[in-house]
Amino acid sequence: MTSLNSLKLITAKRSAQLPVAVQRRQKLLRRLDEQILCARAHAEGGEFAATRKRKVLDSDGNAVVKQVPKQLRVWWWTQESGKIAFSVRYGTAVVPLTSKANAIEVANMTELVSALSVIHAAVAAGDLDSQIVAAGTRLRDGFKK
Repeated sequence: MTSLNSLKLITAKRSAQLPVAVQRRQKLLRRLDEQILCARAHAEGGEFAATRKRKVLDSDGNAVVKQVPKQLRVWWWTQESGKIAFSVRYGTAVVPLTSKANAIEVANMTELVSALSVIHAAVAAGDLDSQIVAAGTRLRDGFKK
């Protein structure tokens, strides 16, 4: 019992489901992590291959979980001026960063990595929750008949 005295013990109840804003924030954070890894690889002159787990049937007909390549679309592009611009996306919807701006411009790939890290920190802090929920709602409404 003496080892438990060093821990902070509480009474907690786990909720059945996270709020929608938190779910969407976590999804966007996972996508931002992929974009940061991809941008970092491009800045260093390499390639980044995203993978996902998928159940496939082996030769005996048994289901086996394997890592398979995943298509990753980058969120940045090179403008006519030679600078790099990128927009934050939730699915296929562009997340507006402010009321007037929907993209960020940087000079090179190393600045892109640092800008993506800043966006990651802002999303983790909940600064873009209202924009993420609005983009997710617009995206979901596109599937309604």
